[in-house]
Amino acid sequence: MGPTTAKVRLLSPDRKTSSVVELLVDTGSTYSWIDADILKELGIESRATWKFRSIDGRMIERRIGDAYMECLGEAGPSVVVFAEKQDGRVLGLHALEGMRLEVAPAT
Repeated sequence: MGPTTAKVRLLSPDRKTSSVVELLVDTGSTYSWIDADILKELGIESRATWKFRSIDGRMIERRIGDAYMECLGEAGPSVVVFAEKQDGRVLGLHALEGMRLEVAPAT
């Protein structure tokens, strides 16, 4: 099975504006990592700083916030990480489960 991507619509807190992003679906990532600039443009505010272990074992700190997302006709709120330039852009498990979506390995 190769990489799977998904087009996800992120909505502003007032649901009046949105942005569509294409993200790598990563069930190994708990949270979705989205460009900080996109989140800020939509008016999504960071609410805390969390520590994460990077793929190479380093501890990094990133801001997190809450975003409402839509994908494949499903929608729901999710924690999002304000990704920096060097970070991957992924749709994580928390968002997938919140939207009642899953990855089917055979397809």
